[in-house]
Parts: sequence; C-alpha cells; structure tokens
Amino acid sequence: MIIEMLYPEIASLYGEKGNLDLLRLCFPEAEFKMTKLNEEPYFVKHPVDLIVMGPTTEDFQKHIIKRLTPYVDRIQNLIDANVHFWMTGNAMDLFGKFIEDEEGNRFLGLGLFDYHARLYRPKRFNSYVLGKVQNMEVIGFKSQFSQIFSTQELNSWLKVERGFGLNEKTMEEGIKVHNFIGTQCLGPFWILNPDFTLLYFKELGYANDELPFHAEMMDAYRQRVLEFKDEKFINYP
Repeated sequence: MIIEMLYPEIASLYGEKGNLDLLRLCFPEAEFKMTKLNEEPYFVKHPVDLIVMGPTTEDFQKHIIKRLTPYVDRIQNLIDANVHFWMTGNAMDLFGKFIEDEEGNRFLGLGLFDYHARLYRPKRFNSYVLGKVQNMEVIGFKSQFSQIFSTQELNSWLKVERGFGLNEKTMEEGIKVHNFIGTQCLGPFWILNPDFTLLYFKELGYANDELPFHAEMMDAYRQRVLEFKDEKFINYP
C-alpha cells in the first residue's frame, strides 16, 4: 500500500498530523511518500492508494495550485480510477474553479469540480459540526476564512445537523466523487470518529476489527456527540 501526503511542511494545520499518525499505526507496512512543495508528486508517475492533504494558509494555496496545475489530467484520471483522496480544511478550496479574495480578485483553482471558494478575511468562521455520513453520526470542527459556493448541486459528503455546511446557508458539507472526499472539517477527523474511520480504513485494506485505542476514542466520541446534541451547548465558540 502506498500513501502520499502532499506538502506536509505547509499543509498539515489544525491537527492533521493526528490523522497521519493513526494511518501509520494502522498500516505499519505501508509505504509513505511525503511530497514537499518543490518536488514532483509521487502520484504523477506511480500508482498510489491514498492521497492526503490538509489545511494550509491562504498564501500557500496559490503556491500549491501552481504546483498541481500541470497534473490536473493525472489527478482526474486517478479520481476516475477510484483512488482514495482525503482533502481537509481549505485543501478543498483548491479543487474548485477559482478562489475569490475580499477585494473580488480571483485566482484559478484546479477546476476539477464546479464550485468556488470566497475569502472573508479577517472574519473567521468557527463551528462544531454534528452530522451524518451514510446514516452514521460524525462530529468535527471548522475554523476557516473561506466558504464554498456552487452553481449546481454537488454530491455532498456530509449532512450537517448542527453547525453549517459548505457555507452558512446550506447544511450540505463536503464533496464525494468516487473515492475523492473533500471536507472543510479539520483533522484529526479520523481520531474523532473511530467507527467511521474503521469502515474507511477497511476500504483501504485494514484487516483488524478495531483501531488502536478504539475503546478510548469511542468514549471521547460518545461524550462529544452528547455535548453537540445538547441545546445548551454553544455551537459557535
């Protein structure tokens, strides 16, 4: 199994490293490729099983788009071939048509999906998230300067019950196309949602019936679900 982490030196904010640590525990025999910004991605010339990228700064978004633009066709082919992608936080912004800043300036995204991101700096949108993925309750956190808008209906990944979705006017969150998942929810999402993660990892070939520290993670998960459902619980910190 080959797992590629794109640009970990600049795109692993907000606890994304926790997701990677769990991957290493669950797939000790996997080959991890840590692609730096000045390197050609491993996926360009080699088969991979999972590609991961986390949140970055808004300035680095432009650099990442510039690095990945030459490989848009290859990325599309990998998506069509059902390779797993896990893109969190504002990494999802990069795959849309464009990103618009506060002054109305636009810079092109990778253009793989029909949506765009709009920046609202210095306003930051913070939220707890409680929702469902395929009828499974999941929890997450958001902290972002951007919101995502689409001109057509997207194949959303998560149905939000508390919090907000791609933007504050929708409860549809994330995108799922084949095995490409993009979500504005932040890491360590896998650690926060052990039952979901177990099923997801099994798609990647994980053979055990539980994750490492599964019971402890489940205790924390159940407590957070109860808190997020409590009407007295403040959803916007």
